[in-house]
Order: sequence, then C-alpha cells, then structure tokens
Amino acid sequence: MAQYDAIAEAYQDSKQLPFRKAIERYTLFEALGDVRGLKVLDMACGAGFYTRLLKRAGAAAVTGIDVSAEMIRLAEREEARNPLGCSYVCRDVADLEPEPGTADLVVAMYLLHYAGTRDKLLRFLRVCRDALEPGGRLVGFNDNVMRPPRGTVSWRKYGLEKTGPLSAPNEGDPIHYRFTNPDGGQFEFHNFFLKPETYDDAFREAGFRGFRWLGVSLEPGERNNPFWDDFLDNPPVIAYAATK
Repeated sequence: MAQYDAIAEAYQDSKQLPFRKAIERYTLFEALGDVRGLKVLDMACGAGFYTRLLKRAGAAAVTGIDVSAEMIRLAEREEARNPLGCSYVCRDVADLEPEPGTADLVVAMYLLHYAGTRDKLLRFLRVCRDALEPGGRLVGFNDNVMRPPRGTVSWRKYGLEKTGPLSAPNEGDPIHYRFTNPDGGQFEFHNFFLKPETYDDAFREAGFRGFRWLGVSLEPGERNNPFWDDFLDNPPVIAYAATK
C-alpha cells in the first residue's frame, strides 16, 4: 500500500508510543494466550514488530505478510541484524492463496479495516480461514467501528488523532489518523469504515464461529494511572477474535 511505503519508518517508530505497550500489546497477548509451538501467520505485519514478538514468545514458525514493500524491507533488515527465524512475504493479503492448514494462528493487526467494501472484507477473512487448521484462531486489532470518531473525543495526549465524517459514517467512508511520535515527528494515514453488522455477516459467511469484539485492556502496572481513563472510556481501536 503506497501510503505505508512513504511512512514506513515513522510508523515503525510509533510502536514506542506508550499506548502501544500498555494497551495494544497487552490486550493482544492476553487474547492470544500461549503461542509456544504454534505456526503463525502475521497478516499486515508492517515492519515485523509483532512478528518478532510472537517468535520470542515461543511460536515455532512465524511468517509476516504485508502489501508495503518498504515495510517488508524494514522487517527483513531487522531480521538480518537480529536473526530470530522470522520470514516475510510482500503481498496483498486479499491475493494470497494459502495452503490449507498452513497456520494454527493468524494474527491480523489492523488489516480488516482496509477492506473498504464487504466483498474485500470477505476475501480477507476467507484467506485467513483457508490458512488455518480446523480449530485455529484469528486474533487482531481494528479501528473501533463500535464507536466511530466524534468531535468531542480527543486522543492527542496518547499520540494519535482520529477523524471521520461529521455525521454518522457510511460504508466505505475514510477514517483518518494522525500520529505524533515520541520525537515529535508526525505521519498520517487512513482506513475505511464498515458497519459492525457487516463484520458480523462477513465472519459468518467466511466460515468463522464465535466472532466477538474483545475491547481493550490495560496492563496491570498502569491500572491506577488516571492518564489512561480517556483512552479506556473511548477506545479508538478494538481487539477481536474468531475460531475456524
């Protein structure tokens, strides 16, 4: 995706924002549970941040897949510097034709909200389903479609701003993000809104069961810190899980 080729290094740096560890990373690994010995596909892997964390957590094999050539270049550069045994593929997830049962677990961090249409969302989900062993899980993060952006809510102190249409968003409307990194550098990108019921229907049609939105959680060491109250009261992003 061209927008990510241009911002790849800045996006990689945004993984150092405090909410990434205290909320995003904590919520993801709570949802994943024990990954030791699992075969994992990391869809929309970016520069491989979670790909490497999954391998360090004991996954037997982890392959990262991303449409951005620059993101994959950064991921492979880090693998060359610090080999963990991760592998990477530059490809649009919607165009993959995985071997059935390639993975025990598919992680999709911020993939699905790039679909823009129900048809492409269904294609993303079918690719994930085809890759999984029976009983395998799909776990990821998404733009919080349960709470579209409102002008009264700000996440600026967490390093991000999120805006959408002035009225209730329609299917396919763009949702804009601006990040401010710890060093003050900024970058922007957009994804697309789809209704919660569109996600429900697509997961069901793709052959997943038990699809649910998981919300977000704060790591225990930060739970008495009021700094996080606004984020937790109006989370801009949301976790989800489903089973094949």
